Amino acid sequence: MTYCVGLVLDAGMVFASDSRTNAGVDHVSCFRKMKVFEREGDRVIVIMSSGNLSMTQSAVNQLENQARRTDGGPTIWNAQSLFEIATLLGNCLRDVRQRDVTHLTQSNVDASASFILGGQVQGERQRLFLIYNEGNFIEAATETPFFQIGETKYGRPIIDRVIKPSTNLVEAAKCLLVSFDSTMRSNISVGLPIDLLVYRNGSLHAGMQRRILEDDPYFGMIHTQWGEGLRRVFAQLPDPAWDFAKL
Repeated sequence: MTYCVGLVLDAGMVFASDSRTNAGVDHVSCFRKMKVFEREGDRVIVIMSSGNLSMTQSAVNQLENQARRTDGGPTIWNAQSLFEIATLLGNCLRDVRQRDVTHLTQSNVDASASFILGGQVQGERQRLFLIYNEGNFIEAATETPFFQIGETKYGRPIIDRVIKPSTNLVEAAKCLLVSFDSTMRSNISVGLPIDLLVYRNGSLHAGMQRRILEDDPYFGMIHTQWGEGLRRVFAQLPDPAWDFAKL
């Protein structure tokens, strides 16, 4: 399992992904699930993946291989919009599914896969897409300026309460780290390292990138203070004025 989040805000975009693919008492594997394509001054494209690792890696590799085509067709480097790039990645996922999914399901292997694709191409606004298992996709809007894939339920409440289009990038990055801490507390299939990327709107530069490891002092502080803060707030809530004497 995994957990990935992408935010699109007035000030820019924030992306975060964990690195865990298998989890159990004796088997933990880590693979980077964030891929960044950057040509400074022209485009910044971030792809995060969830699901079957062979499916997602094959789809992204196919997208990269298309960049070497010489027939003038669209590639990730010459596409004029993020919508066009989302279409390319969706088509790559469909091609991989058509090739592999029958063989995987015959072996009772979950072949599902999904992507978050975001960034900005010169000449258009920043955009964020969620690409489904079938290769189709939707775009984030003002009403819902974020997408999650993977193990989403534990980390969503803090995002729902904090994130809005006017949220600044520092607050947004802090919110995502709290979201990851909450998820990791409740599900062993999500774990460090976390890859974090913060993009400033219009910069056409990947901006701040950080890989958060087990010994990261800031994430350790969030882990401790968020838990303690929740317990303090809970303790300060008044008790319900109900008749508990009948219990």
